[in-house]
Amino acid sequence: MVCTSVKEGHECFFMSNKGCGFTGGTCHTIVEQCEGCQKVKDFPTGKYCLVFPDPASKWRYGNCNMATHVQATSNKENGKLNPLKASKRRAA
Repeated sequence: MVCTSVKEGHECFFMSNKGCGFTGGTCHTIVEQCEGCQKVKDFPTGKYCLVFPDPASKWRYGNCNMATHVQATSNKENGKLNPLKASKRRAA
């Protein structure tokens, strides 16, 4: 349903005929880490995320999974290599 409270004119999962069903009855503004994301839009009442109603909760335990401005880093290190498999690779 289309939001009529904060993000007027945009589809919202929490909107119903009775109003906004999100906790507190309204979406929350973005946090500092959201700056630069393509999913942030400026509305007359402030800047809001178009995907999540509470952006602070997405950043609480690390990076937001929908952030377009953050590059994923790989923590893959050169770990131990099985010597048996390594010898088979050399033989082939």
